[in-house]
Amino acid sequence: MFEVCLIVLLICVIILLWRVYIGPTLYDRVIAVNSIGTLAVLIIGVVGFLTERPDFLDIALLYALINFIGTIAVLKFFRYKMVDAGQKLTNEKSGVYDDS
Repeated sequence: MFEVCLIVLLICVIILLWRVYIGPTLYDRVIAVNSIGTLAVLIIGVVGFLTERPDFLDIALLYALINFIGTIAVLKFFRYKMVDAGQKLTNEKSGVYDDS
């Protein structure tokens, strides 16, 4: 039963890879890559269950955290075209200027 689940997850990854390739906008591609990361977490969990190694769940949780932070960083980068623009905009609104 879990082998079938693993096959279905891999088919979903292939479909999402197609969405990354043809995605009409950047945000569609980023969401597809994020979904692939989420499916990778599920695949790691299923493989850990099939091999009876519960420490795979720790790896899956760490990968989920990295996936989330990476997606937020990429979206912030494409929104502001630089990583620290949010801090710069906040400083300009408050009247604090950094000469560095």
